[in-house]
Amino acid sequence: MKMDENYIKKISTALVLIALIVLSFFLLRPILLSVIMGIMLAFIFAPVYNRLYKLVKSKNLSAIIICVLLLVLVVMPFYFLIPIFVDQSVKLYSASQQIDFITPIKNIFPSIIPTDKFSEEIGSMFSTFVTKITNSLIAYLSQLILNIPSMLLQLVVVLFTFYFILMDKKQFFSYVQSLMPFSKEIEKKIIDQTKKITVSVVYGQVIIGLIQGAIAGLGLFIFKVPNSLLLTVIACVAGIFPIIGTAVVWIPVAIFLIIEGNPLAALGVSIFGIISSVADNFLRPIIVARRSKIHPAILLVGMIGGLYMFGILGFILGPLILAYLLILLEVYRDKKVKGILIQPETR
Repeated sequence: MKMDENYIKKISTALVLIALIVLSFFLLRPILLSVIMGIMLAFIFAPVYNRLYKLVKSKNLSAIIICVLLLVLVVMPFYFLIPIFVDQSVKLYSASQQIDFITPIKNIFPSIIPTDKFSEEIGSMFSTFVTKITNSLIAYLSQLILNIPSMLLQLVVVLFTFYFILMDKKQFFSYVQSLMPFSKEIEKKIIDQTKKITVSVVYGQVIIGLIQGAIAGLGLFIFKVPNSLLLTVIACVAGIFPIIGTAVVWIPVAIFLIIEGNPLAALGVSIFGIISSVADNFLRPIIVARRSKIHPAILLVGMIGGLYMFGILGFILGPLILAYLLILLEVYRDKKVKGILIQPETR
């Protein structure tokens, strides 16, 4: 009888716990991504915080200074750049409507294009494709402006989470570790691999991708390509994606410059584009040396899936979710055969 009572109590406790977890999820769902973003930013800025703490000897002051720095890095670019983005987006849309695709197709492929009607159809396909892309860009920027009040509230949540995790990150990770249903040895493996993979994704993919985009963008500015700022932002986003890279920006721009009769600028943009594409080979050993590597296919699939599920934050969250799953599978396998999706740290 007593055994039945204990069993009923355990079941009741489990049901109450599950109900509270579900309710908490729905309660936090509108701001859940902001909380996760705050935690990830705390992880990224932890080295800066640790150095600052050694100087000022105060947790609160160090965290406040880092929060102000983060706020400036986020708000100031939005304040100054959004009007420029909107202006350049409108100009880019107008320019895309005026591009003559038919004449270059006839000149480049005279023997392949049999009739004028066929070349017009191909030109119309290119024009429709470009129009759809520019329409999506305009719609996204319009939605971004309309969502500014909501974004400010989300920013408050990010800053609060960032501030408290930054100060108490050891206690936070210790608490998370205490919730894991594994032995101490397996817990240590999971925590170590998780840290290495997170650094590999955040620094090795996101930071390096942004640098590659900035290099390609520098070429656009130097050779005075129209709407350079907007194209640089697109190059930075494209640089984050593995396999795709900044080539999706600088190659079309170079082709456009050739069509416009500016081969020197096309050559210059191409040189900077090639440098940005190969910069990964030089930057990665410096930034993520001695870190575990995740297969590019997992990064690409995770980023695309994350983009659909989480929006822009999915660039980081998607690959990390898949990587953490693979870490658990590797621990579960516990085999000496080397995994192909997650490679051990390099020496």
